[in-house]
Amino acid sequence: MSRRKKRTSHANHERWLVSYADFITLLFAFFVVLYASSQVDKRKVGKLALAIQVAFQEMGVFQASTTRVPVDVNDPMPFSTVQVVDNIERTGGVARIASHPEGTLGSGKENGDLAQLQTELETTLAAEIKRKEIAMRREPDGLVISLREVGFFESGSAEMKSASQPAFDRIANLLRQHNCRVRIEGHTDNVPIHNAQFSSNWELSTSRATEIVRLLIVREGYNPNRLGAAGYAEFHPVAPNATAEGRGLNRRVDIVVLGQDAASVPAPQQTPPTAAAAR
Repeated sequence: MSRRKKRTSHANHERWLVSYADFITLLFAFFVVLYASSQVDKRKVGKLALAIQVAFQEMGVFQASTTRVPVDVNDPMPFSTVQVVDNIERTGGVARIASHPEGTLGSGKENGDLAQLQTELETTLAAEIKRKEIAMRREPDGLVISLREVGFFESGSAEMKSASQPAFDRIANLLRQHNCRVRIEGHTDNVPIHNAQFSSNWELSTSRATEIVRLLIVREGYNPNRLGAAGYAEFHPVAPNATAEGRGLNRRVDIVVLGQDAASVPAPQQTPPTAAAAR
């Protein structure tokens, strides 16, 4: 019988190619995922940014912006006026955008009411305005009544001066008659404060704002549903802080009158307390 020849086995030196190919495939998939995650839908991001910006402005947190939000890459939508999103989602997309008149947040009737209120305030506060204790201006948010520190607060204190109470009573009376929505904003200059009561300008500005809110509710019987308060420290100046005069203008509490909108907020149920009881 003939013997069968044994085949000689050859060592396979190319098995590393299998592992290498698997590694390259995984690496390719990894970079595909990175590329896909980096391709943001600019249109959707623009719509989201627009919706957030509108929401904050409708709440009266920020003033109207002139930023051009890229709702469409080829035709970005200007944001030169305050815009309202009627419906954020409609079958996965943003619905129509409706714009208010230039530089206003409400209807013509509301603007007329604010103009009338400003005229009445300028008449009843003529003496305080002349002494530069009170200033008024119109902004996109509404009518701003600035109670300056020189007339209403001692330096470093959140308690209102007793001598300024009559002027404050006249302001509150007119605001209550017009049933206005009001946001109280506390502001300071850029000089740091640190005393037994306040450790920063944030605390001082916020305390002054909430003190005005407290007086409006307790002393004046104002509807709490129509009030809000915020403290901005030195970060929203109306004048440069380089001079003493400018710092004096920045130390203020702003009463921002946002308008009436009486139908949306119920009238208070309690009867206003008397001035003697409130004190």
